[in-house]
Amino acid sequence: MKTIDKNLAEDILKKAKSYGATDGDVVFAEGDTAAVRVRHAAIETLSKAREKRLGLRVFVGKRSAVSSTSDLSSDALECFIQDTCALASAVAEDPDSGLPNDAAFAQDFPALNIHDDSECTMDNHISLAERAEAVIFPFDKRITNSEGAEFNSGKGRSLYANSRGFFGEYISSSYALAVSPIASEHEKMQRDSWYTTHRTIAGLETPEAVGTEAARRAIRRLGARKIQTQSAPIIFDPESAGSLLGILSGAVSGSSLYRNASYLKDKLGEKIAPDWMTIYDDGRMLGGLGSRPYDGEGLPTRRTTVVDRGILSSYLLDTYSARKLKLASTGNASRGIGSGPSVGTTNFYAVAGKYTPEEIIRSVKHGFYVTDMMGFGVNMVTGDFSRGAVGILIENGELTHAVDEVTIAGNLHDIFLNIEMLGNDLNFRGSVSSPTMKISAMMIAGS
Repeated sequence: MKTIDKNLAEDILKKAKSYGATDGDVVFAEGDTAAVRVRHAAIETLSKAREKRLGLRVFVGKRSAVSSTSDLSSDALECFIQDTCALASAVAEDPDSGLPNDAAFAQDFPALNIHDDSECTMDNHISLAERAEAVIFPFDKRITNSEGAEFNSGKGRSLYANSRGFFGEYISSSYALAVSPIASEHEKMQRDSWYTTHRTIAGLETPEAVGTEAARRAIRRLGARKIQTQSAPIIFDPESAGSLLGILSGAVSGSSLYRNASYLKDKLGEKIAPDWMTIYDDGRMLGGLGSRPYDGEGLPTRRTTVVDRGILSSYLLDTYSARKLKLASTGNASRGIGSGPSVGTTNFYAVAGKYTPEEIIRSVKHGFYVTDMMGFGVNMVTGDFSRGAVGILIENGELTHAVDEVTIAGNLHDIFLNIEMLGNDLNFRGSVSSPTMKISAMMIAGS
């Protein structure tokens, strides 16, 4: 099957100009994915796929259109290019549309350690999933069932070229292993899970470690009950703190800002967190799950200081949102094959603090340790926050019994300003990461 290289990308863009395009860009992705799911040592699902997709964005003056195809035959490409140009000619003009300025494109393409050459066969996939699930049942007799274990892998090549002469490509890989045990006691069941993900196979936690942690988390949820409605200190474990930080990443996104859909609109230079707290978005972190040498528009990725010692110092922007806000892109354009660029994080994280998780827990006389949140109760315009939560009650600096069916609430402005402690347990397990985080007080709605 035909693949896309520099010459063919240039030919596509030249043909687009022959059909009336004044500018354009091409994105192409090809790769192999594999996934297996086992449950009770039996294979439930198994899949393997190879995919190639081409995306084309064309501009006719200030009009633009985006389309995609997986048919790379010559005749099909000809029709595809012509149709995309015709679409662009038919839409309304947008004065802020267009490619970035020529001088802005990436000039260097550093090695970011985001690809693993190791072979991972389907037998390897099955074995890793089976090993993760196998340890959950011996862990505790109250582990009575399993929702299964999954192992997924992906390797691929990404390419971007535009009519201004930029061309870039890179290869990447990712691996993920997860398992979800079910624990039972007194005719009540609780489920939890654990996972590991990395750019390389060697960087994953062992299947036994993943299974053991998943089982531990499921067991500690047994006996959960509500607690009384109150205002109390909240400690977010790294997973739930990462979820909270992810909300902040949305609030500093240029897409939300120019639509007046963020409580942080016009807040650059203002204090939004404690003066010892710093938050980065780092697109060039070695081995980072969000790392890449250039963004979805060919601009160089970089480390952006979003919060500098408590002060909101930068938004995250692509070219379009930057023009809307009369600012400069931060190299945060994210691009799907069949869609235009939008703002996305790379590796967004809060710098680790100096406290161990145990020290943070001991600092609380009476409070709530949050291990999971659910629901979508966040108003990004006002900052009002209200989500369901589960976790563990803290009494006299110690974790006591499990808690569920409660809601935690506050305003994002106050929540981030009231961060009292950050843990030293920062671990990059996704594109948004945080250490353990303590908030001085939030409302807990219970019984």
